Amino acid sequence: MGSHVCRKQMVRWLWRWSACPVVMNRGHMPFCSTQQEPRHLNSSHSSQMPHSPVNQLTLCSLLQMGFSQTQAEEMHEAALKSRGKHVPSVLTALFVLGFNPSSVLKILQKCPEVYSAKGEELQQRILNLRKMGLVEGSLQRMISHYPKVMVLPLKRVNAVSRLLKEKCHFTTQQVTEILRNSPEVLEEDLAQLEYKIQYTYFRMGVRQAEMVKSKLFRLPVSELRCRHSFLERRGLYQTPDKKGQTLILNPPLKDILCASEETFLMQVASANAEEFNAFRKLIARELEEEDKDEYSSSDEDDDEDDDDEQHRRKPH
Repeated sequence: MGSHVCRKQMVRWLWRWSACPVVMNRGHMPFCSTQQEPRHLNSSHSSQMPHSPVNQLTLCSLLQMGFSQTQAEEMHEAALKSRGKHVPSVLTALFVLGFNPSSVLKILQKCPEVYSAKGEELQQRILNLRKMGLVEGSLQRMISHYPKVMVLPLKRVNAVSRLLKEKCHFTTQQVTEILRNSPEVLEEDLAQLEYKIQYTYFRMGVRQAEMVKSKLFRLPVSELRCRHSFLERRGLYQTPDKKGQTLILNPPLKDILCASEETFLMQVASANAEEFNAFRKLIARELEEEDKDEYSSSDEDDDEDDDDEQHRRKPH
């Protein structure tokens, strides 16, 4: 269903629910009850009438939106469990983006937290993504693949964008491409993300443009280091000098990271799984020892700081 058609449908639905009187009972509640009580009812009678909750989601309203009976029942049950108070506005936002009922259900199945989102916050997050260059088509694909982006705080999303631009020197267009192809980066620890990029830049000699084309932002830094170190120790990868030159031809980053482990070993590393597994255990021990050394040196620095502080306080 196209975005234009969905918008027209939503307008018709919202007009119908706001303008058409609907009988209020437990079995049939309106999607959005904005009707006023009939004027001919006296005050005593109207005061006894139960007030229907605003933004009530019902099976009937879901069926009117185009969901099948099975889909409507599943969504209605999930909405009740989530206790979301703004589900109608969430659905409206998704339909306006051009998603059809089946796509909306898949999004909510992947990320039930969206049920509990506020419509206004959802609109702000979508607008923020548009400002980052995610236009029609790209935005929808991103949300379909990674719906959690709709519940991540703006502060978090903007922090990742700033890190990529200001500290790691990616262009605005490159940041947009990273977010579009690897939205999981938005949840990565910022320190780990910066370290991974610095490792790729300084240790491997890879520039930003090549990073964007690879699978770098979808893999943990441990896997990056493991594959790179494996190639390096086999004499198949060399850190470029200050002029960016090497004595051997390094394989492209995308060949190192984008390939499956089997393809990587066969076509890039020219090794077997047994050798790589043994190396993986070795590198894991080395990293563990590095962490211990870093922790112990940190403790020593703290002890020295304490000694200096006591010396300053000691009366002369």
